[in-house]
Amino acid sequence: MSYDTVKRQPRTKRKKSFILRIMGLMFTFLLLFLLLAIGVTSASVAYYIVKLSEDLPTKAEILNHKNSEPSLVYDRNNKIIARLFVENRTSLRLNQISPWMIRAVLAAEDSAFYQHSGIRLSSILRALWRDLIARDKMQGASTITQQLARNLFLTQEKSVKRKIKEIIIAMRMEKLLTKDEIMTEYLNTINFGRGAWGVETAARTYFGCSASELGVAQASILAGLVAAPGRYNPLSNLSNAKARQNYVLGRMETLGWIDADQRKQAYEEELVFKHIPNKIEEYNLAPYFVSHLLFNELLPKYGTDLVYTGGLQIKTTLDLELQEAGQEAIRSLKSQGALVCLAAETGEVLALVGGKDFQESKFNRATQAFRQPGSSFKPVIYSAALENDIMPTDHFLDEAVTFENRGGNGKSWSPKNFDGKFHGEVTVQKALASSYNIVAVKAAAYVGTQPVVDMARSMGVTSEHLPNELSVALGAASVTPLEMAVVFNCFTNGGKRTPPIMIREIVAAGGEILESREPQPVQTMKPETAYTLRSMLFDVVRGGTGSRAKLAKAEAFGKTGTSNDFIDAWFIGGAPGLTTAIYAGNDNHKSLGRGQTGGIVAAPAWKVFMDFATTHMGTPEKFDPPPAWVEVDRVSICRTTGFKAKAGCPAVSLYMPSGRAPAAECPTHGGDYNAAAEDPNAPRLFLIDQDEYVESGSIPNEIDVQPNLPGDVQTQPEEPAYPYDPSPAERFEERYQELLKQYGIE
Repeated sequence: MSYDTVKRQPRTKRKKSFILRIMGLMFTFLLLFLLLAIGVTSASVAYYIVKLSEDLPTKAEILNHKNSEPSLVYDRNNKIIARLFVENRTSLRLNQISPWMIRAVLAAEDSAFYQHSGIRLSSILRALWRDLIARDKMQGASTITQQLARNLFLTQEKSVKRKIKEIIIAMRMEKLLTKDEIMTEYLNTINFGRGAWGVETAARTYFGCSASELGVAQASILAGLVAAPGRYNPLSNLSNAKARQNYVLGRMETLGWIDADQRKQAYEEELVFKHIPNKIEEYNLAPYFVSHLLFNELLPKYGTDLVYTGGLQIKTTLDLELQEAGQEAIRSLKSQGALVCLAAETGEVLALVGGKDFQESKFNRATQAFRQPGSSFKPVIYSAALENDIMPTDHFLDEAVTFENRGGNGKSWSPKNFDGKFHGEVTVQKALASSYNIVAVKAAAYVGTQPVVDMARSMGVTSEHLPNELSVALGAASVTPLEMAVVFNCFTNGGKRTPPIMIREIVAAGGEILESREPQPVQTMKPETAYTLRSMLFDVVRGGTGSRAKLAKAEAFGKTGTSNDFIDAWFIGGAPGLTTAIYAGNDNHKSLGRGQTGGIVAAPAWKVFMDFATTHMGTPEKFDPPPAWVEVDRVSICRTTGFKAKAGCPAVSLYMPSGRAPAAECPTHGGDYNAAAEDPNAPRLFLIDQDEYVESGSIPNEIDVQPNLPGDVQTQPEEPAYPYDPSPAERFEERYQELLKQYGIE
């Protein structure tokens, strides 16, 4: 070895030692940096998770969470009329669900559900790796617990942030709830498509059975829907549904829950699918009634969330069978129409139909159509007259009359009868039964229009469109069918107005009674007036303009009504225990056609409905007699003269206030003229200032009148001082959409 070689060796060792020290320092630095980075990253992740957790549901919120539950609208017999919902579901306990359904869902979605602690880390990492390689958003790998966490508390957004939230909530849920509780909540929560939320609604929607009745074949079809309800829907894509079913059945076989024969049998089983309605508009058997409740009662008071997700029980007064009969009655009309039926004593709305088809028109003609009632308003006039001591036996002149400067507008008005004739001196009874216009106007002129308006208000007319002028005697007002039903119910109910009731009780999901409603009758006229007027209206059905409304097995009273040019047609009346109004007319106010009066158009539909209603409700065939404290007498009078009827008289049986009926027999048909002249209760002739009358004797001559004249058409002034149509249908179509937006209803 040379000197030089010997001399260099120590220097080489020193150099290597220095490099090693440098490398050691660098390694230490890198290690410290890595540890620091890990610490910082861990702290950042921890901080990120803490911040995310601040917005996540707390323990109390998880434990107290309630699913969106539909509110149910019931009829008076506890039949479901409608379901109001955002998510249509019926929650069940786990033991109420078929075991096959539970196994099928586990096989399809998370077979290790009962073994893991809420998440599967390997699946998450595998899905994360796939997402990173594919550079796509985070997806897949969700356990049943994670799916439930997402469905209850998160959106369906696909992102890492949402996935972390999902994992955190799932882990919390696993600590707070048992596996069975999580599975129960999951099965009641998931969406099966077609508006079906939860397994019970899904079973009924697709198979028309309960979730407890599902077999292997049915359960495997439903379980296949969970992953993608649209793609695997058997009602719209059976081939996709069968392919998914095959996958679910294969997983069940692999897991040992069914054998090969069961799998084959289930796959080949012929399934009968159904489509039970789950959309709100489909699951509503009385849409006009329900929409009225929603926008006038429920939503303003309780709000959208409680009404549509709070599981309320809304118990109404409606009778579903009567409602369906009412809908048939309105569909039988050639025009549009409306029907309202009330329980006489309570004012409960038993049926309310606002048109032929709610899907085509949201305009509720029962409550929103302000229409002219024509001669159906005359009973209000005569009620005011009876309250002012005019008796049905008294007389008015049915002769030409002109009212100058009517209403101070400088114009004159000469009302006419429908038949274009004048009938001379007639009884009030005859004038009402034959619907003479001139007599009604003169009666209103005699008592004054203010008492008439006051009577209408007390009987239930709430419309702003009620003119305080003589044309009101012929129905020159704008009122709704509901108002007119309430008005006529006063005659069914002994003179008491019973404000309409549509809701009997509202019960919260927990059983608390939020409200209940009771009838609130108000005496609006003397009972004697009500019984007398009702007995007069019997004659309208027996032989007057409403003869087509005569019922098969029950007494009936009522009044026809027709507005100018045959635009609006009405029949309103009652039978023991029931009062019904029917309106017919076109939304554009086009005439129904020449001669299409209330007696021709509305009365037959009224009869068909009321024949069914009286039988269905089991109401008495005859009205009860007035109670003893009501001071009326039943009398038989001559329609022509008003005196006590003899054998040859055109007689009518009436109630009259006690001691006010004529005692003398009709002299025209064989009675004693002297007795008639001396009778203190002899019929009186009422004249108004515009009458020109030459007395021809103390006893009116018999008048030759034609029976059953359709005289229910009103005659109005050319320029009425009232709004004819304050409620065009088009405006309410727009208003309906505005209300949907206002309350956030899709």
